[in-house]
Amino acid sequence: MSDFMDKAKDFADKHDKQVDQGLEKGGEQVDKRTGGKYDEQTDKGVDTAQARTGEGDQAR
Repeated sequence: MSDFMDKAKDFADKHDKQVDQGLEKGGEQVDKRTGGKYDEQTDKGVDTAQARTGEGDQAR
């Protein structure tokens, strides 16, 4: 499992922009499916995940 996590972290570091875009799209889908009910929590979760994938939010 550790090898997988290392590879995932390495991928995220090398492809920060793409990962951030994917996280953003995922957050948009959550908002769409919940009617925006958890918009604030979703945005916070997406921002936190983006900050952990490299240099932070690159999608905006």
